[in-house]
Amino acid sequence: MSTIEKVPTPPPRKPWAPTPIDRAKTAGILAAAIIVSLAVLFVTPLSGKLAFAAVFFVAYLSIDFVVSFAKAGRAAAVDSVFRGLVTTAIAIAVMPIISILVTVWVRGHHGLHWTLFTKDMHSNSFTDPVGQGGLLHAIIGTFLLVFVAMIISVPIGILTALYLTEVRGRFTRPIEFLVQAMSGVPSIVAGLFIYAAILIPFTKTVNGIQGSLALAILMIPTVARTSQEVLKLIPEDLREAGVALGGTQWRSVALVVVPAARSGLITAMILGVARVAGETAPILLLTGGSGTKNYNVFSGSLGSLPNYVWQAFSAGTPESITRAWAGILVLLVIVVILFTAARVLGNRKVGKK
Repeated sequence: MSTIEKVPTPPPRKPWAPTPIDRAKTAGILAAAIIVSLAVLFVTPLSGKLAFAAVFFVAYLSIDFVVSFAKAGRAAAVDSVFRGLVTTAIAIAVMPIISILVTVWVRGHHGLHWTLFTKDMHSNSFTDPVGQGGLLHAIIGTFLLVFVAMIISVPIGILTALYLTEVRGRFTRPIEFLVQAMSGVPSIVAGLFIYAAILIPFTKTVNGIQGSLALAILMIPTVARTSQEVLKLIPEDLREAGVALGGTQWRSVALVVVPAARSGLITAMILGVARVAGETAPILLLTGGSGTKNYNVFSGSLGSLPNYVWQAFSAGTPESITRAWAGILVLLVIVVILFTAARVLGNRKVGKK
């Protein structure tokens, strides 16, 4: 008796997934667009990468339109044009980001060394060999500035969001307008405000707390707006359940709403920190930029990564420029880590522990 072997059936293909023929067609259109672009640049005065990109864009859309029209008609041809426009827009948005990351890594990794994270610039200058001195003082200063700014701005931002979403009093609309307006305030304006309101009339000297106050002004709108959007996601059923159990409004907010939105509020805090971690203008104006470690934000000049980068670039030597790119790389890594943490926390469901 013979047995019939079962032939495994291939998994079903998604209707929108490209077939081998579609991939071959796309590769052919790309090759034809490249050839046409090179030919146009060869016979015309156009030259350079930007000219090639512009000609390639037009050539690709035109060839794709003709091929799609000949194969499936006008509707498919129009669809191919819009698909090409969307793809180009995505590429234009992504390419500068990739270019920045690659440029910072290529120019900055040469300045990375162990002493960069264990020493300060107390006994060295930016024109010394790259292996001497470091930016430990700048990392400590940036951490202190952002930490103090976070202590000031996070409670204010979250309480503002709670007022706008939970209390909804008579000042809701003016406060929303002010928060939105503060989101567009240039950083130098915040620095000049602290300079005119505190440094000139009171302290008469630079210190870390003034820089933290300027950063807090910039952090509050980010924290408040993000927290407000997170709190809006909390279901009304939770609020009603808290009130139905006999809790007052503030107890329902403190014991039900805020714990349910905890991950989102943490995300708002991280986004606020990432917003101000690389701010330069108020830091240069208010903190002084010392090359020595200083743990006291209330007294003395305080270094920071933006100040370190500015001083290194100002020196103008190959060694100092290498130091500056290394500082930019370290600052960029810190900001990327913060945004990644905010993204991870933001992907969690509201109320999930």
